[in-house]
Amino acid sequence: MGGKYHHGDLRDELVRVSLDLIAERGPAGFSVAEVARRAKVSPAAPYRHFPERESLLAAAAATIARQLAERVRNAVADHDDQVDALAAAAGAYTGYLLERRAGMDVIYADGLQGAKHAELHEQTRRLTDQFLMLCLAVSAGPQEALELMEQLFTQAHGYGMFWLDGVFAKQGYSPEQVVRKSTAAARAVIEGHRHGKSAQD
Repeated sequence: MGGKYHHGDLRDELVRVSLDLIAERGPAGFSVAEVARRAKVSPAAPYRHFPERESLLAAAAATIARQLAERVRNAVADHDDQVDALAAAAGAYTGYLLERRAGMDVIYADGLQGAKHAELHEQTRRLTDQFLMLCLAVSAGPQEALELMEQLFTQAHGYGMFWLDGVFAKQGYSPEQVVRKSTAAARAVIEGHRHGKSAQD
């Protein structure tokens, strides 16, 4: 097995299969052995490109961060109002989480913090910088913007997990409804944050 791939093609295929496996089973269900089986290569083949499990997971996480940044950028482009843009960014995060069962939980998974995962860290910075710039536009200062970003990521992820874990499904909510609810909740948090900023001015 494994002869059908050129060197770079196999690496890309392993990352693609990893993303599909995470989307199906969540990060807890990720394993190199299962990725190899689904890619129809030998159990040893992935280790020619990724020396250990964390290296493959980091490559998948970097792709997740990049895709999320693209999703956020596209969502924000549709809005001129700063509050609407930031709320749309939060909704875009929830939408991606519902589709791919992956977000900050994978990007910040245990074992991925080392300097050797430079591509992951670069893509994560791109994603968080997008959110931070949007938060700065509605905040009194950097610390307030960081706190707002933390709130929005936590809330957007929570809405997604409530649906993935079946809580919202029991209420009959569709994924589209969950995204709308996440966006509306983000807008409420942002507006409250702005009112607090105005009171301080």
